[in-house]
Amino acid sequence: MPTVADSVDAVIGGDTHVDTTSLSVVSPVGAVIEQITIDNDEQGYAQVVTWILRVVPSGRFLVGLEGTRSYGAGLCRALEAVGIRVVEVERPSRGERGRRGKSDPGDAVLAARKVLAMAVERVPAPRTGEGVREALRLLVVDREQMTRHRTQLHNQLLAELLTGTAEHQALRRKGLSGTDLEKLAKSRCRGGRPIEEQARLVVLRRKANAIIQLDQQIRDNGKSLTTIVQDAAPQLLKQVGVGPVVAAQLIVSYSHHGRCRDEAAFAALAGASPVPASSGRIVRHRLNRGGDRQLNRALHTVAVTRAQWDERTQDYIRRRSGSLTAKEIRRMLKRYIAREMFKILRTIEALNPTMTNGQAATAA
Repeated sequence: MPTVADSVDAVIGGDTHVDTTSLSVVSPVGAVIEQITIDNDEQGYAQVVTWILRVVPSGRFLVGLEGTRSYGAGLCRALEAVGIRVVEVERPSRGERGRRGKSDPGDAVLAARKVLAMAVERVPAPRTGEGVREALRLLVVDREQMTRHRTQLHNQLLAELLTGTAEHQALRRKGLSGTDLEKLAKSRCRGGRPIEEQARLVVLRRKANAIIQLDQQIRDNGKSLTTIVQDAAPQLLKQVGVGPVVAAQLIVSYSHHGRCRDEAAFAALAGASPVPASSGRIVRHRLNRGGDRQLNRALHTVAVTRAQWDERTQDYIRRRSGSLTAKEIRRMLKRYIAREMFKILRTIEALNPTMTNGQAATAA
């Protein structure tokens, strides 16, 4: 299988940070040709474009950037705007750095060498930062943060009820409903009560009010997600087990047409691809613990829902239950669901990337 090193004259690797970005031009054999460090601003981006075209005038090159959706987002947009193809590169681990230590130019070289070793047909495009995908990403991240904060507040509220009065303890045992939260939010301390009880009521009232507000914000978030998904991908919502939140996560992880070359790559991205776990006479596969865990969680939600409500899935589980464990059946369900979702995602017109002529052309 041909690699990037076989089809380019150089690869430019970039290590991005808040204020600066270090870039290194590396030859197809991995030798460092030239290095530069720029400021993360418009002037720095223009400097990079001029520098790259001077060092590699043939135009046969790729740029491999770390953090294309964080510190490198500005540089990524600037390069793509002038038709330079950018490749998304993961940050190196300690093992990859080896004993060479940590430096920004060194990490830029590692990024370039990663790209050189990639198969041409498996070069990952950066996730898009505009349109439907970006709108859903913002809402999904915001929902995750609000949900996490609500869980923390709810746990703290239960802890305070546990050490409260007999009435509070009874309330905790039966579980907090929406009506209970409203009562706590409106509760007032009568005069003459012990000082610790007065303080407890103040804390309970504040936390209950905060949870009620978060519940409303989460509902508003869900309405926004539903509106966008219904407009962009109504076919996703027709699938069993796929609601607005799951559909939004599928779109966010898929990003745009071309990011995943096929359904097998999408399954690997989701951590739903089979991982060999054979030894001797035992031939089996296990769950993949890598990949995009949010996407994996979305597939897990669909699998669990279908196991409860979908007859086709229930029939499959019954057929396999004698020869496979529950985890193995769940792994296979996720793989089938990933294939099904990928086929649907490929039909969504809103995920067509906006590309210039230079971006559409390959480095070769």
